[in-house]
Amino acid sequence: MSGFGRRILQSGTRELTLVSNSAEPQELRADLIGRDDLKEKIRSILMTKIDPAVAGKMPRLQLRAEVALLVTAIATEEKVQLNELEENALAAELIDDMIGLGPLEPLLQDDTVTDILVNGPFDVYVERRGKLEKTQARFRNAQHVVNIGQRIATAVGRRIDESSPLVDARLADGSRVNIVFPPLCVNGGTISIRKFSRQNIVLETMVQQGNLSAAMAHFLDIAARCRINILISGGTGSGKTTLLNAVSRHIDGGERIITIEDAIELRLQQPHIVQLESRPPNIEGVGQIAQRELVRNALRMRPDRIIVGEVRGTEAFDMLQAMNTGHDGSMSTIHANSPRDALSRLENMVLMAAANLPLRALRAQISSAINLIVQIERMRDGIRRIAKIVEIGDMEGEIISTRDIFKFEYKGERDGVLQGTFEPSRLRPDLAEKAAHYGLERQLLESVGITAAPITVS
Repeated sequence: MSGFGRRILQSGTRELTLVSNSAEPQELRADLIGRDDLKEKIRSILMTKIDPAVAGKMPRLQLRAEVALLVTAIATEEKVQLNELEENALAAELIDDMIGLGPLEPLLQDDTVTDILVNGPFDVYVERRGKLEKTQARFRNAQHVVNIGQRIATAVGRRIDESSPLVDARLADGSRVNIVFPPLCVNGGTISIRKFSRQNIVLETMVQQGNLSAAMAHFLDIAARCRINILISGGTGSGKTTLLNAVSRHIDGGERIITIEDAIELRLQQPHIVQLESRPPNIEGVGQIAQRELVRNALRMRPDRIIVGEVRGTEAFDMLQAMNTGHDGSMSTIHANSPRDALSRLENMVLMAAANLPLRALRAQISSAINLIVQIERMRDGIRRIAKIVEIGDMEGEIISTRDIFKFEYKGERDGVLQGTFEPSRLRPDLAEKAAHYGLERQLLESVGITAAPITVS
């Protein structure tokens, strides 16, 4: 074997599927099972001829070229007939397994895929256009799943093994990953990847996709510019973070923004941004930095706005305090099935941090802190739509009053796609008063269907 083979990387491998366009050797036609054995043999030989130290420093394209040459040489020695396309495909898959995520690598490069779900070595599903479908991707065995999961965790300084079988991490491109290993699961290991969109989604794009109407986009644009406190509510995978990213693009570029997340997903475009990320405990159970501590610390960092990627615990109390103490225009997301459920969940989270707080006082804080709840849903046709935009009003007795500003009105179904319209309530929002301070009152009223000139009371 020539010397170039000793310039590359040693790592794990994966099962490869070769589709030959040329005649197979007689012995391979007689025994198809032997072909799998032969592929494994080629793989094993290749892995003995590579140098990890050198390969780790090589650009991916150069590494792929070196591996392709090595595959050709091994195939010649072993008398295996592979055409050029097969050799290149084999080299690409080996590179994916050496320095990538093995059979998941092509799915990560597919822009139509939004989620990748590994249920053991032989069941890999993806979400495309809001629908789940099974793929042909597969791992060699359960240990192969473990190897890929450990590579993901190690890359971000986390540890996952039998003693610590669960981890949240993120890939280099920002995609969010959850990994669960035995004994917590029985199928050999699961990997769930929420892909980080390469596109900078804006409200105009979401209008074109049918996620909301142009009037709703205009209303949210004005709300962000007028420093309205916004809570985006929805279920898992409903598009809360995508919507938060889109709305946040309308924040003034001169403001200092501090974002707080468990795993950094937000991609704000403003120049003055500080991104904080919580830290889980280490293997000894110490060193954790929770979101609540980061929210408290953010208040000492002179923020104009605080954006909490997702409020899910005691940090809700500190977030409300921030919204009520001069940090207007703050935003967050919450898991809930309706705006009213979002308020209930927020109450429960605050009570986790301040159990002795009277319920009426707590609800008064919420009503004064949150201005808008935007409810987004992934509907049964797979399309994510804003179901409601709700304005939070004052207290009415013991209850927080709400007012629908926009609502998706279902009209029927055609060819598997829901039909409907985004209807404004045509009620004057209380937010119009705040919009007037920014010279945007008329635009706000027009966006909700009120065309008459506003009445000014002197």
